[in-house]
Amino acid sequence: MNSQHPDTQTAATFGDRLFALLQYPLPHHLLSRGMHALTRVEWSPLKDLLIRTAIRVYDIDMKEALENDPGHYRSFNHFFTRALRPEARPLEADETAVISPADGTLSQIGAIRNGRIFQAKGRNYGLGELLGGDTVWTPRFEDGAFATVYLSPRDYHRVHMPLDGVLRKMIHVPGRLFSVNPSTTRTIPRLFARNERVVCLFETGTGPMAVILVGAIFVASIDTVWAGAIAPRSRATTTWQYGEPSPAVPLDRGAEMGRFNMGSTVIVLFGKEAVRWKAALQAESPIRMGETIGHIEQGMWV
Repeated sequence: MNSQHPDTQTAATFGDRLFALLQYPLPHHLLSRGMHALTRVEWSPLKDLLIRTAIRVYDIDMKEALENDPGHYRSFNHFFTRALRPEARPLEADETAVISPADGTLSQIGAIRNGRIFQAKGRNYGLGELLGGDTVWTPRFEDGAFATVYLSPRDYHRVHMPLDGVLRKMIHVPGRLFSVNPSTTRTIPRLFARNERVVCLFETGTGPMAVILVGAIFVASIDTVWAGAIAPRSRATTTWQYGEPSPAVPLDRGAEMGRFNMGSTVIVLFGKEAVRWKAALQAESPIRMGETIGHIEQGMWV
């Protein structure tokens, strides 16, 4: 499993540290609630201004969108979570291929070592704390594999299944809402284990798979296709079980599973010797939903 060696990673700069320091005193959730209200305004002059400004500033390709007329979106959030034309993101035909769950930048990819996941040069965080302290699923990912995808404001913001899977558990873990851009990732310790997140745990043909949707500042909410809006929620960890008593939720590879209302990060986990990451991939590689990021290890697919 490949991962850029820490010595080759970009070190945090003074600007990175200053940007991070300024975030600590911010009322993250209050600001995000304000963004939630603003992005759902349906008054045409304001929502059209926000949409057209975003298209210009972030150079968003509207030709890929199912609805390519900016004026037809009822709110900025409706535009931000826009659907794409089916042909815009073809899926890899090989059934053993693990596909990227989202558009964005491959922040990191590699192996889970000694219960730790690599974040950036000099930074890592605990597998158990990422999973909200779950003692049943955490051991199943020990010595496994991870991939972290960062979604910028210009990216497509729906999240899809990397492999066929059946949802067995979902955990909402409350936390801070630091920015998750590369500057903050290089600077704030245990960033992804500190931010609010929704942990989705699946059984697949190659064993356990986790798809974790990490919140960030101005991410007004995180939605799933089976339960609607999950975050923000209470200050306590909330858990849902699927399969008993609630029905299990089967989802095909490439199927939409959730979405971010504003940009953030997706982390995918697999168990030991379950997948082999694509050798050409490196940290900071651009990636699109549907592209191959790895393959099921021979003999693991059942």
